[in-house]
Amino acid sequence: MEGVYRFLLTPRWWGINVFVVLAIPFCIFMGSWQLGRFEDRVQDHETATTQHESARREAARPLTELLPVDKATVGKQTTVTGRYDDQLLVPERKLDDREGFYVLTLLRTDGGEALPVVRGWLPGEPDPAKAPAPPTGEVTVTGALQAAESPGGNGVSGRSGWPAGQTGAISAATLLNLVPYDVYDAWVTLNEGDSGMRAVPVSAPQNTGLDLKAFQNLGYTAEWFAFVGFVIFMWFRLLRREVELARDAELGLVAQDDADGADGADGADEASGESRTPGASGDGADGEKADGDRAGLVS
Repeated sequence: MEGVYRFLLTPRWWGINVFVVLAIPFCIFMGSWQLGRFEDRVQDHETATTQHESARREAARPLTELLPVDKATVGKQTTVTGRYDDQLLVPERKLDDREGFYVLTLLRTDGGEALPVVRGWLPGEPDPAKAPAPPTGEVTVTGALQAAESPGGNGVSGRSGWPAGQTGAISAATLLNLVPYDVYDAWVTLNEGDSGMRAVPVSAPQNTGLDLKAFQNLGYTAEWFAFVGFVIFMWFRLLRREVELARDAELGLVAQDDADGADGADGADEASGESRTPGASGDGADGEKADGDRAGLVS
């Protein structure tokens, strides 16, 4: 390569070019992957919405046929028979933008395990006196199957150390510490609220709805593609700067500037010398005049 572009063969530019060649496809791949994640969440959200609407029209199935809960079974109608036992309150739950709490009652089945059943929602602060007592004797409940909750996700509070009789999340991991029997790692929300309470609507499983994480994926997509543009922009900027410097060097502009600076310094010295010469001659004339004056005074 000849001319001003010979610098492209230097080790420094080999490293820059290799970095650009590897960085661009990597950023495109990561941006495409994040975009795919966002599209998957949108598809999951649409599928879950359609599934919940159709599930209400389907016949309820036994709980054992729907376990373990996954994307295909969440929201399905199930029917379970048992006896209500311990009752807990789930605070900090909103419904129609109003703060309230769930009334959660554990249904002991014939198999010994208990199924958490959300019998309804009440507004205000959690108060055991407000929560209606569960029916006694053997009951058969029908409702929508829900996946176990994780603290900090899908509106579930991440707090710990709740007062007695309360729990922040509905899952076997949290309930096993509160009751002395085994609990299914799933829960059911009744289709009709019990004892005048409002029914809790079916919620999509975590990481499937258009939540904050979904829009984070979309934001990461924009960042990766923006980085592609930034890499290309910086490469062309560095190239343009190197070309300008190479052309200046070929034209000798840098050397000419140095020469001009040296000539200017010499000229300044000569000018200083010339300015001193008249001063010196003047001093000599003044001295001769002073000598003449003294001679006249003596005579």
